[in-house]
Amino acid sequence: MELKETLQVLEQLAPLSLAESWDNVGLLVEPSKPRPVKTILLTNDLTDAVMAEAEALSCDLIISYHPPLFRPVKRLNQKDWKQRLAIRAVEAGIAVFSPHTSWDSVKGGVNDWLVAGLGSGQVSVLSQALGNASHCHKLEFTVRSTEELNTVMKELKACDGGTSLISTGTRADSSGIHASVLCSDSALTPSVQTLLQHSSSSQSLSILKLEKPPLPGHGQGRLSVLEQPVTVAEAVQRMKSHLGLSYLRLALGWGQTLESSVRTVAACAGSGASVLNGVKADLYITGEMSHHEVLDAAARGTGVLLSDHSNSERGFLAVFRERLAVRLPESVAVVVSKVDRDPLEVV
Repeated sequence: MELKETLQVLEQLAPLSLAESWDNVGLLVEPSKPRPVKTILLTNDLTDAVMAEAEALSCDLIISYHPPLFRPVKRLNQKDWKQRLAIRAVEAGIAVFSPHTSWDSVKGGVNDWLVAGLGSGQVSVLSQALGNASHCHKLEFTVRSTEELNTVMKELKACDGGTSLISTGTRADSSGIHASVLCSDSALTPSVQTLLQHSSSSQSLSILKLEKPPLPGHGQGRLSVLEQPVTVAEAVQRMKSHLGLSYLRLALGWGQTLESSVRTVAACAGSGASVLNGVKADLYITGEMSHHEVLDAAARGTGVLLSDHSNSERGFLAVFRERLAVRLPESVAVVVSKVDRDPLEVV
C-alpha cells in the first residue's frame, strides 16, 4: 500500500483538522524514495528504543501519538535526541506520522476511551471542536432596482474570481431590494470596497461575522454522567484495570472519602488541567496536573486521579490498531510497540 493511500485512511479515522492550532500533526518525516507500506508501528512516544524496534521490524511507517518534532528545527545534528531520531528515520527510509490532539478530539478517540474506563454513561464534550467555515462573513445591503443588483453582483463576483462568494437570497419591499451574500476572509475587503462605490448599498451595508459550526461529539475532554455511580475506591480499581497499571495517584476532594459516590467524571488524556479547570465533577481523570492545580480541584470537592502523562493515552493504541488494520490490506502489518512506556515508574 502506498504511503499516500495510508495517510488517506488515517485522515478518515481522525481528520487532522480536529487537532489544536498549536499542535504539530500529520506527516513529519517523508522518505525521499517512496516505498510500499508493509509494516506500521504504533507508539505513544518515539524514543531511541522504539526507533531501534522499528528498524528491527523493517518498519515503513511509524505512527507516534506525540509528535517527535514539535518546535521549529534550524539544523539537524547529533546533539539533540529528537533530531537524531529524525535523521535515523530518514536514513532508514521510515516515514513518521503524528496524530496527537486529533486523536484526543475525534469522537471515539483517546478521551472517549479514557472516560469509558469507569463504565457507560451520558458523555459530553468539554471543549467543543468547531468546523472550518470557508465563508466567514455575511454582507447585507439594499439596492434600488434589479438592474443595480445585477451590476453589484457582477462586480462582487469579479472581486475574488467568484469562487468565494455565495448569494443567500433577495427580498423586495417598498424601500428597495434587500440582498445578502456570504464571503471568505480574503474576499471581505474587496467586496466591501465594491459595495461602498454604490450609493444605495454603501448606505445600507451591514457586515456580520459568522460563527464556525460545532462538530457534535468532537472536541477536547469528556464529561460522563455514569449510569451506575461507583465509590472512589471502585473508580480507582476500574481505572487501574483499564489502564493496565498497578498504581495510580489519588487526591480526595474536600469532604470525600474512599466510600464517597462518584457519578460525574471529567477526563482529559495527558496533561488535562487546562481543559478540566472549573469543570464541576466528582472526579477528574488525567495523566498529570501540577501540585497547585490538584489543590485547587480538591478544595472545590473534586477528587483527582493521576496516572502519569502517557499512561492515560497509551492503552488507546491497541484500540486504534484494530480500527486501522481492518481498513488496510492483509499484506500490511500493524504492530503496537512493545518497548514504548512512560518514562516515570514507581520505585
